[in-house]
Amino acid sequence: MINQIVVVGSGVMGRGIAYVGAIGGYTVTIVDINESALENAQLDIDSLFEKGLARGKISANQAEQAHRNLNYESDLAKAAGNADLIIEAVPEKAAIKKQVFETIEEYAPAHCYFATNTSTMSPTEIASFGKRPEKTIAMHFFNPVHKMTLVEIVRGLETSDETVETIKQVAVNMGKETVVINEFPGFVTSRISALVGNEAFYMLQEGLGTAEEIDKAIKLGLNYPMGPFELVDLVGLDTRLNNLNYLYDKLGEKYRPAPLLEQYVKAGRLGRKSGKGVYDYTHGEELITK
Repeated sequence: MINQIVVVGSGVMGRGIAYVGAIGGYTVTIVDINESALENAQLDIDSLFEKGLARGKISANQAEQAHRNLNYESDLAKAAGNADLIIEAVPEKAAIKKQVFETIEEYAPAHCYFATNTSTMSPTEIASFGKRPEKTIAMHFFNPVHKMTLVEIVRGLETSDETVETIKQVAVNMGKETVVINEFPGFVTSRISALVGNEAFYMLQEGLGTAEEIDKAIKLGLNYPMGPFELVDLVGLDTRLNNLNYLYDKLGEKYRPAPLLEQYVKAGRLGRKSGKGVYDYTHGEELITK
C-alpha cells in the first residue's frame, strides 16, 4: 500500500505532482538540494491551495489536510528512507536522472516503487540506474499538473503487472485518468506534440504567418485548447528542444529541431519561466516581433 510519496525535484512539474499527491490523501515530501527552489515551491503550492479554495475546486477540510500532508526536504537520502513511492521529476538529462536513481536505490526500502516523470526517455534505461526494474515505471504528468487530467503510464521492459496496477491506482487517487502503454521513444503524447510544435516553428521561420495567427488557426481550425506557441511557452522552449533532440536521435529526421527554436533557446527565450519565449510576458503577453 502506498502512503508515503517522495517527489524529487521542486520545479514546475515536481511541485504540481506534490500538490495533487497531497490532495489525493498521500503524505508527500518534495525534495530539492536547492533551498531557494524549495521555498519558491512552497509559495507556489500555497498559492494553488488558495486558488483551489477560491474557485471551489477543493474544500477547506481538503486544503487543511493536504497542507499537513506536505513536507519539504533538501536531503534525498533522508527522505527516501521512508518512501513507498518515489517520483523523479528532474530535468530530462540522463546524467541527472542516473544520480537520483543511484541515490534512491541505496536508501529506499525494498518495497518502494520508482517512477520517472519523463516525457520522452526510456523507463527501461532509467530503471537500469537502479536494481529494481520490475518496480520501475514512467508516470508522465502534464503541465499544469493540477489542471491536466491525463497521466501517461509507460511500462519498461521488465515492469511488473503488479507495479502497473499499483501506479494506476495512485494516479486515480490523485484525480487523474490514465492510459497504459509500452515503451517507445516519445510515447504517444510527446511524439505528436513535438511534431506539431516543431512544425509551427518551421512555419514561423518561413514567414507563413505570425505566432498569433498560427496559434489562432490551430485553436479554431483544429479545436486545440492552446496554440503550439502558447503551449511551448508554458512547457519551456529548452524542455521542448531537449525532447526534440532526443527524438531526433532515436527516431530520425522528422524530429530535427527547427533552427528558429534553437535560436530562441540560445537567446535565453525559454518561455513563461524566463519572462520571454515566443511571447513576451514581462509587460502583459504581447508577441515579440523579430
